Order: sequence, then structure tokens, then C-alpha cells
Amino acid sequence: KYENPWTIPNILSLARIGLAPVLGYLIVEENFNIALGVFALAGITDLLDGFIARNWASQKSALGSALDPLADKILISVLYVSLSCASLIPVPLTTLIILRDIVLIAAVFYVRYKTLSPPRTLGRYFNPCYATAQLKPTFISKMNTAVQLILVAASLAAPVFDYVDSIYLQTLWCITAFTTAASAYSYYRYGRKTVQVINNK
Repeated sequence: KYENPWTIPNILSLARIGLAPVLGYLIVEENFNIALGVFALAGITDLLDGFIARNWASQKSALGSALDPLADKILISVLYVSLSCASLIPVPLTTLIILRDIVLIAAVFYVRYKTLSPPRTLGRYFNPCYATAQLKPTFISKMNTAVQLILVAASLAAPVFDYVDSIYLQTLWCITAFTTAASAYSYYRYGRKTVQVINNK
């Protein structure tokens, strides 16, 4: 299936990816007030791209079904690494999240290869106009993304509002670790059901 990749949701997802290194720099430099504002902007792009894709059929795309979660994963990975460098999130939790995301991204590349019709050239493989599969995240994965983003927001706000050592923040670490592990298992258990092949000829 050939489709236009330049939809508004896809552009918003790319903008979110572009904001990731900006946020990382602000956190490492401990500019937490500005980082909170930029993070809020990234959150708005996430809400907008989903809303537009759901309500305007012409703006929905197979590429978007992969690009939106990919943008989330890149943003979350950069945020967690940066927050760990700033000693606001424990390194083991960040390691768990990064490892899960690396496996999921590798799986997406594998699905792309398996669903791309011959000839499988690099040009066609990386051409976003050729849609081959629609990705559907599991329910627990959606919950996990929400929990991870809540922890990021809470961690960014912690030095601003002086609750870095809060027991509630530490409890949120445990919840995030649990939902991340549960999300990884859900993809292992139901992985094939999360992929809808568009073109397997």
C-alpha cells in the first residue's frame, strides 16, 4: 500500500522526536523549570497527533501507527537516561526501560522486513510511503507509557517543588518497573496479534 507519509500526526511525532535531545540537554544542565515547559509541549503534540488520527481518516496512516510509539520510546529513553544522570531516577529502572524498548524497536524492524514484498531493497525498506503493516499496542503497553510519562513529569517537578526524596515518588518507581515488565511480557505473549499485515504479497 502506497500512502502519503506527510500527515499532521506524523509531523507532530517527528516534532516530538526533535524535542527529545532538547529536553535531555535541559535536564543534564538542571534547567528543570524550562524542561517542564518543553515536556508539556511534547505531551501536547502526543495528545494532538492521536486526536487528529482518530477523528480524520485522511490523517491516519500505517506509518503513524509505528511512528507515534517510536517517538514515545525515543522521548522516554532520552528522558530516563537524562533523569538518571541527574540522579532523579534510579539507573536499574532506566536500564529496564531501555532494554525493553531496544527489543521492541528491533521487532518493528523485523516486522517491516518480513512484510515488505520483493524486491526487498534498502530504498523500499526505508521508504515511508510503502505501508506494509499496522501496529496495535497492547492495553498494558498503553498503561505503561502513561505511567512512564507520569513518572517523568513527577521527577522533573521534584527538584522544582522540593520533594526529591518523597516515598510517593519511590512508589511510582516500583509501579513503573512492574508495568514495564508486564508490557514486555504482553508483547512476548500476544506479539502476533499486535501486527496487522497490509501487504504480504
